[in-house]
Amino acid sequence: MKRETLEQKIKITNNIMFYIYTNIDTDINMDELAKNYGISKFYMHKIFKEVFDRNIYETIKSIRLQKASNLLLTNRYSTISEVANACGYSSQTSFIRAFKERFSMTPKVWRKGGYLEYSNEIVDHSLKIRNSVITLDNFDHLEPQIVKMPEMQAYYIRHRGYNDAIRQTWQKIQTWIYTNQLEEHQQISLFHDNPSITPLEDCQYVACVVDNENKVLENNRLPKFTIASGVYAKFTLEGACGDLLRFIQWLYLEWLPRNEYETTTKPPYAIYRQNKYLTEDGNFDLDFYLSIKY
Repeated sequence: MKRETLEQKIKITNNIMFYIYTNIDTDINMDELAKNYGISKFYMHKIFKEVFDRNIYETIKSIRLQKASNLLLTNRYSTISEVANACGYSSQTSFIRAFKERFSMTPKVWRKGGYLEYSNEIVDHSLKIRNSVITLDNFDHLEPQIVKMPEMQAYYIRHRGYNDAIRQTWQKIQTWIYTNQLEEHQQISLFHDNPSITPLEDCQYVACVVDNENKVLENNRLPKFTIASGVYAKFTLEGACGDLLRFIQWLYLEWLPRNEYETTTKPPYAIYRQNKYLTEDGNFDLDFYLSIKY
């Protein structure tokens, strides 16, 4: 396959994936989606499956349920019907059926504590691999700043799976940064999926770079998208491999419910001062931003 053809397919499918994540609360019309990118619906489904190894309908269903599982925990004053509607389900009955199929329990059972066992199984399995011994209690001292963040235009590479292979993705980003001689930039990780309740191999991780100089680029190979503006809780965090995963678990399962904030469908992101994927010791220093409302 010619490089130009492959890059065009990746660009289109990445744009489709971004559209799905940002419009997951709506009824996504496949005919209109294909028309937006000037391609046939058949071709859209074909290249999406080629790039992501999963069809669009499966992807939409998975994202809807993952978002719902988060909102059921964090938005305690929303009814199950309201959570279902916020994630694009017009019928509470169909939502409950799909949720039970995905998580092996009803939304009501999940909300009443079923999420704990489910999350611990995912996180503990991952942390055994990473030999991390940090616990949720290690984060209880953290207090965030509440900040209003601007919209940011970011170049990015999408990576499927929350795993050590992310390092290769960041090395590609770093090569692109050096090629374009970017001096003033920010390295950002964007988390479309909550890795404490989504199997790590299914998580969509996005490695981003924001060019603060707005340079004319020598190499414009990377696609571009918008990181949403809004109100965020900002946590400053340092740690080693595995600590960020435990922090995200603490954030959703303990901090949000305890402080009575609700989250939104906007994805959280981390801005690095030290990127663990680009250092020898694997340690990170970052600010983590979680979209909230009250």
